[in-house]
Amino acid sequence: MTSRRFDMTERPEKPPRRERVQPDVDILSEVLRAVRLRGAVYYRVSASTPWVAEAPDAGEIASYVMPGSEHVIEYHVVTQGSCWGGLIGEPSVRLEAGDIIVFPQGDAHVLGSAEGMRGPTNVEFHERSALERLPVRVDYGGSGRDPVQLVCGFLACDARPFNPLLATLPRMLYLKKRTSGYSDMLDQFMHCALAESRVPRAGGEVVLARLSELMFVEVVRGYIASREGAERGWLSGLRDEVVGRALAALHGRPAHPWKLDDLAQAVGASRSVLAARFMEYVGVPPIQYLAQWRMQLAGTLLAGPSTLGAIAEAVGYGSEAAFSRAFKKMVGVGPANWRTMRAGEARG
Repeated sequence: MTSRRFDMTERPEKPPRRERVQPDVDILSEVLRAVRLRGAVYYRVSASTPWVAEAPDAGEIASYVMPGSEHVIEYHVVTQGSCWGGLIGEPSVRLEAGDIIVFPQGDAHVLGSAEGMRGPTNVEFHERSALERLPVRVDYGGSGRDPVQLVCGFLACDARPFNPLLATLPRMLYLKKRTSGYSDMLDQFMHCALAESRVPRAGGEVVLARLSELMFVEVVRGYIASREGAERGWLSGLRDEVVGRALAALHGRPAHPWKLDDLAQAVGASRSVLAARFMEYVGVPPIQYLAQWRMQLAGTLLAGPSTLGAIAEAVGYGSEAAFSRAFKKMVGVGPANWRTMRAGEARG
């Protein structure tokens, strides 16, 4: 594990004057709001052995299950029985009642009554399901025993301009009920989702959507807890003394004209220690990370009515022209074109 001791040889002669760091900044919540996380429970599945269900890449069905979404995450909650699940071509994991499996990158995957099973994919099935009232009841399999029940759904979020959480999550993420990362809250969310999906009621789709989002956040929390001692990655950086304080400062005041010296003073570390640790965990220098995060905030604001000048000021640029140049350099298109493109995607 990487040492957390500061480099004492580089400590300044005088104690550094600290810019106020906001230790109470909830960085994960900030990111989830900025990338517009939203969910939907689509299927309530009942299956009997033998059965198999193979899901295509989420990009192939995104326009049906989450219209207007840039990136789609699929998840499955086992509410009764057991099954196997995993990425296509990768080892499967055994899932039991209470377990949750998530595919953050939207990869094709398979669920079945036995390890290593494969089945046909059916994009048209998702197209038809989009026209029905949610959640859609689905039955799989034969007349065998060992019935399995699942609640399956999707989560949508922005992947661009910059989603640090999505970039650090694995292709498959699963949380087993019998592990330390599993919380009582997940049990409560699961029971609520199951009860809400059994009997359609007014407002049920919205309730299920919010429960999906809450379950996802709780799974990510469990994943963070399981990474205790991990040396690299944005999520691990949240737990690091130096990097975590730096991220809190950048997310707490994204429009502030941060320089490396100012940020180092704010977190109480030398420039070299901060630069090295931030690069080790996050993969880019702190000021580059800030530039990327500013563009994500700008992308979110561009979905609303704010003028380009107001957005430029909100994300720390002195003029609309400077903001437009920076946005186009990082994203590939200017902010006005980005706004037009996103408006078209939202209309489907």
